[in-house]
Parts: sequence; C-alpha cells; structure tokens
Amino acid sequence: MDYDVFIVGGGPSGATAADDLARAGHKVALLDRAGRIKPCGGAIPPRLIADFAIPDHLIVARISTARMISPTGRAVDIAIENGFVGMVDREDFDEYLRTRAQQNGADRLTGTFVRIERDSTGTRVIWRDKDSGQERHSRTRLVIGADGARSTVARAEVPGGDKIPYVIAYHEIIKAPPANANYDPTRCDVIYDGAISTDFYGWVFPHGPSASVGMGTEESSTDLKQATARLRDMAGLAGCETIRREGAPIPLQPLAAWDNGRDVVLAGDAAGVVAPSSGEGIYYAMAGGRVAATAAQAFLASGRARDLKLARKLFMRQHGMVFKVLRRMQDAYYRSDDRRERFVSLCHDIDVQRLTFEAYMNKQLVAARPMAHLRIGIKNLLHLSGLVKASYT
Repeated sequence: MDYDVFIVGGGPSGATAADDLARAGHKVALLDRAGRIKPCGGAIPPRLIADFAIPDHLIVARISTARMISPTGRAVDIAIENGFVGMVDREDFDEYLRTRAQQNGADRLTGTFVRIERDSTGTRVIWRDKDSGQERHSRTRLVIGADGARSTVARAEVPGGDKIPYVIAYHEIIKAPPANANYDPTRCDVIYDGAISTDFYGWVFPHGPSASVGMGTEESSTDLKQATARLRDMAGLAGCETIRREGAPIPLQPLAAWDNGRDVVLAGDAAGVVAPSSGEGIYYAMAGGRVAATAAQAFLASGRARDLKLARKLFMRQHGMVFKVLRRMQDAYYRSDDRRERFVSLCHDIDVQRLTFEAYMNKQLVAARPMAHLRIGIKNLLHLSGLVKASYT
C-alpha cells in the first residue's frame, strides 16, 4: 500500500505524529512491535495533559509532593503548588495513543522495521509482519523514525544516529503498599545517592495500585537489579510483590541532525529528546512527534527536503535552553556524593522550588521573577564553590 508518511515506532512520539497527520487528512502507517512496555516512571505534567487532550481515566495517580533524598538520607519535600504531576501506566497510555491515531485514520501495522529501499519509483519501507513472519513492502513519500534510543532508522539513515549517548534505565513495577511512614501514594521520591547510581538517580513513583521503583546509569559495570534491590530495601519496599521488570536505554542529548536531507526525519527518543538531569521523556517525545508531523506536512506540501529541518528547529527553539540548563545542572551536581548532597541542600531553597516546578508544569524557563533567578544563580555558585556548607542532617 502507498502512504504519504510511514512511521516506525508506536510510542508517544510516533503515535502523536500519526494522530496529527491522520487528522490532517494524510495517508499514514504506524508500525509498532506488540507486547513491549517501555520502562518509565510515568510522570506527565499538566502542560502535556492540556496540549495532547489526555483523558482523566489514564491518570492513575496525582502527585502533590516531590521528595529529594540526599546520600546521607536528608529529605527535602517540595510541594507542587497550583497543580499536580500526573502518573500514567505506559502499557495503557501508549496503547490509548495508538488507538486514537487509528480511530482518526492511521493504519496500524504490527511488526518490525527491516530497512529502507529506494529506486526510480521512490522510497519503500521493508518490514516484517508479526503474524506471518513475511517481509512486507510499503511505498511512502516520507519515513518518520520514532523507534527509540537505539533507533534502527537513525543508525541507518541520519548522520550521527549511531553515536547517541544514553543511560540505561531499569525499574520494577511492584504492588504498592498501604500508605505508611516511608511510602506516600501522592509523593514521588527521587534518590540522589551514589550507592544507587553513581551518575544519575533512583526513584519511587506511585501508580495507584502499583509503583515504579528504579534507577538509571551510564556505567556499564553497574548491576541494575542489585542497585534496585538496594533501593527497595532502603525505601522499605523489599517485601512488596514484583509485578514485572523492565530495562531500556534513555538518550542523553538531542542529535545534531534529525533528518537525512531526503525522506527521513526522527522523533522522540530516536532524536535524543529526553531532558538531561530529570530524565523526563514523555512530554518531550510527544512534542517531538508533533514537530515531526509539522515538518512532514511542510515537506508533503512543498516537496522540499530542507523543510524536514523544521522539526529540530521548532523543538530547539522552544526547549533548547531548558535542555542546556538541565545538562549543566547534571554535569555540575551528579559527579559525586558531595555534589549530590549540595544539590539536595540547594533544593531546600524556596526560590529553587517555585521556579523548578513552574518550569516543569509549563515546560519553559520562567522569566517573570528576575530577582529570584539572580538569587538562584548566586546560591548555585556558592554551593558549587563550597562557600556554603551543605546540610547533612
């Protein structure tokens, strides 16, 4: 079958691109592997819920507090003012997005991407059908690669797509215990401790009847299951029933190019759009899918390959500065337990708390409080220089 756009990958980025393009009247294919659930804490901000019309029934928990925990066990609770962080289960959330795209006109295909072929008649995607095991050929004008951090499309088609740096994330979905002194179903715990991760962090994220407990790291020598077992023990969750275990790479920075200058553009993890420091990916994946769809529509209308560059340009214009600031924060504070202790100490500051969550909820740096920004900059320098002693109690 002939398509305007063939999308490889049915996660939030691919499903969002498929939905936008199908709604715009284009002939769209959405290829996805069945049965895979991406390991993910599942946090989504109100901005995502509003921008992408997420129904209430997908929100399995509403988080009102974030707890930052230092290497010495110091806990700083940050209240989320004027809103909440929504939690979703990726199995249900991703399937809803794929189904919505299908209902709006996208063709859903189940199988795996093999390669792209080109000849005088145009571009064809070769993919293997899950049910029959047979190779299928689909002609298309454009391919969107939304197939994750180790994107096969990116490696084959886009310069630099084979060199994207990433952390490995691992988590265990457990049956949530009743609320107690250690576990609060309305609070996310973020653990900055070298005993859990030497270069990232661990987490405990409530999901209503279940919870996600996990960690991430770039260190290939780290035993992910052992580190997560240690985290569960520290959090008083060692005895909880384990429902499933999952692991996957998470990219660390956006690629320098998102298109091949011809007939391929990337979206989501395949383009590297996971926020540094926080590791937040769902919102940025969906935003990446939307700008890929925008670039695709421009390309389909004009026939100009240079219009594919619009995807990266639009994304970085809106989110590039946030990514740059978060990258610097990660480089500065995640390198040692002493730095992590100072980071948690800095999180105790009310200016940091307010601006951090305003930026998280709205997905942009907040410019409305210039004096607060100045104070945070000064405090940040004092903490990094050691002129301010981190509190260890």
